[in-house]
Amino acid sequence: MERKDLVLVTGGTGFLGGHCIVGLLRRGYQVRTTVRDLIRASELRATIASAVGEAANLDIVEADLGSDRGWREAVSGSRYVLHAASPFPAAQPRNADELIAPARDGTLRILRACLDAKAERVVLTSSSAAMSYPDGGTPDPVTEQYWTNPDHSSATPYVKSKVLAERAAWDFVGSNQCKSLLTVVAPSAILGPVLNKDFSYSVQVVSRLLSGSAPVIPRLGFPFVDVRDVAELHLQAMTSEVAAGERYLGSGEFHWLEDVASILRRSLGSAAKHVPRRRAPDFVVRLIAMVDPGLRAVAHELGRKRIVSSEKAENTFAWSPRSFEETVLDCANSLIRVGAVLPSGSTTMEVVVNKAGMFLIGLAAAASAAAAFAQSTAGSGESPSPVAR
Repeated sequence: MERKDLVLVTGGTGFLGGHCIVGLLRRGYQVRTTVRDLIRASELRATIASAVGEAANLDIVEADLGSDRGWREAVSGSRYVLHAASPFPAAQPRNADELIAPARDGTLRILRACLDAKAERVVLTSSSAAMSYPDGGTPDPVTEQYWTNPDHSSATPYVKSKVLAERAAWDFVGSNQCKSLLTVVAPSAILGPVLNKDFSYSVQVVSRLLSGSAPVIPRLGFPFVDVRDVAELHLQAMTSEVAAGERYLGSGEFHWLEDVASILRRSLGSAAKHVPRRRAPDFVVRLIAMVDPGLRAVAHELGRKRIVSSEKAENTFAWSPRSFEETVLDCANSLIRVGAVLPSGSTTMEVVVNKAGMFLIGLAAAASAAAAFAQSTAGSGESPSPVAR
């Protein structure tokens, strides 16, 4: 195979970054990727080699979004840059600047280095969240024309970091008169096969259902998309002339978590024996969220159906996401294969959440039964009584 151009992928140990590397190597590109600490280089190389057969065309260098050191060298010689690295903690910090500063400042560091090195294209990974919370109500559907207000009541520190980093990127290329340098890909909630145990927060949707660490299913849903499809969208945006200076949403259809659970139970047999069946009342979820930081970050989405349109990407690149069932099952089977499905109650926090959840479910059931009994006797002139008639 002809040796192609050099592409820099930031955040090679990340879920999306890893799949971008795999896709590039399969196409014959030379790939350089960054890690925050070279101690992870051998592990990353082994992960990529297990996916593509060998990783001879992969160079791994050290660079951190929080520092200028290493970025000039990392970008040097690269024709294209896929900036997929971004901080995404398991729990949202109290101080949003803990996420905003590295996301925004890191993006600007990379763009300055790319401009100096005369890179041809930077594809920045944003998020559909950067378009989902504008002023004036919820868009239906969410499209590239919208911008999230970072002061929106539903804008978590992560959402703020994504929208402010993208805004800073567009401001940079505008002020330097190099808008064609930048293309933005904004995926929705990413699922799909994991390459190792280092996967994105959104994959916990499947891992927690499989392990039973979520005792009930919250009335939550998201527009999901496969990580392989998002990586493919990055690669197509990287070389497309018409993609210069454009934003592209990458999303599949909206599905409730109950849909995910149903697919797992229907297709995985005994591997899905811990997947919960009961739906949690919203007030129970909000109470559990008080002790579960991961749930707290998305509790504001309870009961909301948010539609994200990928029509622009589909029309521009003839791109389309694969089936939701394939995405969920490939995600689940890969989690099982790499040993990333931990038994329920494996951490102290899970024990607390499980016990709190089961107690509150029982409380909700009792309250529901009492309400139903009260309604059945309302207007009869009788006082509620536990005595059977």
